[in-house]
Amino acid sequence: MRTRCVVAGGGPAGMVLGLLLARGGVDVVVLEKHADFLRDFRGDTVHASTLRLLDELGLGERFAALPQSRLQNFELPQPDGTLLTLGDFRRLRPPYDHVAMVPQWDFLDLLADAGRQEPRFTLLMSTAATDLLREGRRVVGVRTRTADGVEDEVRADLVVACDGRGSVLRRAAGLRPREYPVPFDTWWFRLPRTEAEQREQASLVPTLVGREILLSFPRTDYFQVAYFNRKGLDAQLRAEGVERFRARVARLRPGFADRLDALTSTDDLHHLDVRLDRLRRWHRPGLLLLGDAAHAMSPAGGVGINLAVQDAVAAATLLAGPLRERRLLESHLAAVQRRRWWPTAAIQLAQRGLHRLVFEPALAGRTPLAFRVVSAVARRVPAVTVVPARLIAFGPRPEHAPAFARRAA
Repeated sequence: MRTRCVVAGGGPAGMVLGLLLARGGVDVVVLEKHADFLRDFRGDTVHASTLRLLDELGLGERFAALPQSRLQNFELPQPDGTLLTLGDFRRLRPPYDHVAMVPQWDFLDLLADAGRQEPRFTLLMSTAATDLLREGRRVVGVRTRTADGVEDEVRADLVVACDGRGSVLRRAAGLRPREYPVPFDTWWFRLPRTEAEQREQASLVPTLVGREILLSFPRTDYFQVAYFNRKGLDAQLRAEGVERFRARVARLRPGFADRLDALTSTDDLHHLDVRLDRLRRWHRPGLLLLGDAAHAMSPAGGVGINLAVQDAVAAATLLAGPLRERRLLESHLAAVQRRRWWPTAAIQLAQRGLHRLVFEPALAGRTPLAFRVVSAVARRVPAVTVVPARLIAFGPRPEHAPAFARRAA
């Protein structure tokens, strides 16, 4: 097969890039190694920057029709038992005044359906990119393997690796990211959400007890719960058994005690080995890396998906013309990295600060000084809560859809 651009990975970055390039007149093939998008506990937060992008692409109404819940503030428990709002999304200008919680498979299906309406868009499911094709120093395509073992190749003017933090193509290119220390891992699981709770305003409220942290994300009819503890504890937690883990959760969030039988075994716990890393160089002749393949993000702030989507928008904006006109140079790929490097570095710097100032003391059994400081500021100047809300909702340098990709609703 021959195409202008082949994208490895059908996650948010890969699907957005494929859709935008196709709308820009570029023949593009997106490879997704799974048969469908139905994988649980992927990032499901769709921030305001992505909501605005969907509106610009004419997909906002279809997205709004998906089952979802809305996060409208981030609250912190106080010593007296009250909650203090630290990030108030309601202070942002509507309709981009919330973070949407939607199953990622629904989001990806929406993008795939939009892509299939474009004659230059091809999505190959159950097809993994296994290696790079080269001619001299230049990457000229990828080798592929289907789920039933059929091997083939796709040749292209540009290969874009959007195949995640364990990127096969990054390894094939001999690229190694710089890693930053992370003090914790995360264990994800689900718990039921009552009808009364579903009618309540959805907020994020972390719980810190002893050396453990719990954070629950309200979904339509369940809570997606994240348990944080020190790295290297996965084997110990599983050896202790589900009853011991239930006791940990009940101690952290007594209000969940009545539904913990939903955890039937430690198989219900999905372990995330948290990483934070970044490539020094995101490109080689004929190859570009985006999203987690270029920079794995910590779950602190929940911005990874939306940052990857912004990478894809910038890449499509800068590369559609050169690809369409067959004048693509490595300098064009370098321009994508230049545009997206500082927002990535800024967010990772903030995440490293959160690790040091919040997670490290909390996991050592101390109340983070940062919590006391920001709580004091938020009590005295409530309007300041718009600052973290905007940083989370839009991030640094949010991208707009290029003119060639915009559609009316």
